[in-house]
Amino acid sequence: MSITPRRRLSPEESRDAALEAARALLIEAGPQAVTLKAVAARIGRTHANLLHHFGSAAGLQKALVASLAEKVTAKIGAAVLRARETDHDPREVVDLTFDAFDRGGAGALASWMILTGNQDVLDPILEAIQRLVDMIGRDHPHEGTSLQEETLQLVLMALGDALLGAPMAKALGLPREKARELATNAMLESHLQPKT
Repeated sequence: MSITPRRRLSPEESRDAALEAARALLIEAGPQAVTLKAVAARIGRTHANLLHHFGSAAGLQKALVASLAEKVTAKIGAAVLRARETDHDPREVVDLTFDAFDRGGAGALASWMILTGNQDVLDPILEAIQRLVDMIGRDHPHEGTSLQEETLQLVLMALGDALLGAPMAKALGLPREKARELATNAMLESHLQPKT
């Protein structure tokens, strides 16, 4: 049996590989699975190597949150800009937001961080959302409900749906997509209301 030497990764490549492995673990097994040991095993590195890059499990989780937040807000920002250029249905923005919290694992991760007292790990999400709102509002006046209020409503609906949407819709005899429909309708209605 021959032993294949591990390819030497640059610090940035090693960090990126760890974050991708952490994201995969988050989606596959939930936030409790995102440990230094599990991520190190997934990428064939040592626990010490990850400690060097992230400092602690909390550091890894915070870096994961920052990475997820930047990717998601970039996609949402692009969708908003596309919507402005055309008479585009806001459902794309709703779906991207709901998917980030549900399928992307951000809802479970956010809840877990809050319940374990690691609320500061959520700062990158809040900062990324604030930058997105600032970017969207900078060059485009927002009619109806304020952009901040619309963002708050959409994020809270997406988070709630990620955590309880499926069983709640089932219990109420509603289609699973109902929360997304409600969020889309709220966005459409907010743009029809004159700003006070």
